[in-house]
Amino acid sequence: MKSYVNIFFFFLFSCALSAQEYYFPEPNAAWEQKRPQEYKINTDKLQAAVDFAQANEYSGSRDLRIAILKGFEREPFHKILGPTKKRGGPAGMILKNGYIVAQWGDVKRVDMTFSVTKSFLSTTAGIAVDRGLIESTKDKASDYIWDGTFDGEHNSKITWEHLLQQNSAWSGEIWGGKDWADRPPSEGGIDDWKFERPKEPGTFMEYNDVRVNVLAYALTHLWRKPLPQVLKENIMDRIGASTTWRWYGYDHAWTEIDGINMKSVTGGGHSGAGLFINTEDMARFGLLFLNDGKWNNEQLISEDWIKQAIAPSTPNVNYGYMWWLNKKGNRHWDGLSENIYYAAGFGGNFIVIDKENDMVVITRWLEPNKIGEFMAKVNAVLN
Repeated sequence: MKSYVNIFFFFLFSCALSAQEYYFPEPNAAWEQKRPQEYKINTDKLQAAVDFAQANEYSGSRDLRIAILKGFEREPFHKILGPTKKRGGPAGMILKNGYIVAQWGDVKRVDMTFSVTKSFLSTTAGIAVDRGLIESTKDKASDYIWDGTFDGEHNSKITWEHLLQQNSAWSGEIWGGKDWADRPPSEGGIDDWKFERPKEPGTFMEYNDVRVNVLAYALTHLWRKPLPQVLKENIMDRIGASTTWRWYGYDHAWTEIDGINMKSVTGGGHSGAGLFINTEDMARFGLLFLNDGKWNNEQLISEDWIKQAIAPSTPNVNYGYMWWLNKKGNRHWDGLSENIYYAAGFGGNFIVIDKENDMVVITRWLEPNKIGEFMAKVNAVLN
């Protein structure tokens, strides 16, 4: 009887291990592919999903300077402040257990990625928490940054969590950007927006790049080094990312720390700048999160941080620490798991993490309102 019990538990243990076995591509190596049939993926449905992504290219100009100015023309004083780059066509990758089962377009082309940058920015905060530079995201930012950025009765209430969840309601101006002028309400005019009383921190989410750039500035001073360097040393080099990605700030966004001028980067690209990256490097980043922050056998981000990062915020069930969540809310993808989470950027850039199916999906320059339909097609390949 004992031998049967041992065999039974060995079988369960073996199944558990095989279910979690992921492939991690080596630096500068060709990414290994698997035939979809090996994972019981329907090849016809998979091709239909890829065809859909290619047929529904983002309708904005491939000259992203033009697309940006057109996309944000309602904003008072909006202008390009940092680098931009003409984009390529639709591109993407679908990974199963780390292996490529589908890809399309030029996956090595470096393009702007807009607000996907925010999920990378959030990760630099996560590393700071893991290292003890931030004791708790519930701490007030003013306890760490005392240069006036968080002074005043209102701004002094703001915590790191408020900044990460985009519900800080930070009031002020940074790098020439005014908080009230960034993505203003559809109703009213300049006077209404300018003189509106700020909402209580933590009570209302407002997608706002000025406030995100305040977070990037605060983290730069916390780390005492440029955030691209933090990301490179702690994440990108260790997951074997290429040397082609760049993270830019606005042309004039310099701050002095320890007598050294450092660029404070942006968390998006709606005035230019942000993360410029290829599809393969986005996929590596997604694979790291699929495996709960571990690359091969090295834990680069703690599981605790990822759990925090993908926990719904109080004012918006679809948003965590700069990751979108597929919970039942205004941004829910019908028919898909509520445990899916993703990074999303202007022009249809997405990194989707589907833990239940051991999949990472990267799609670029997909018409943004088609992402739910596209993901439904991807989900169908396993049925």
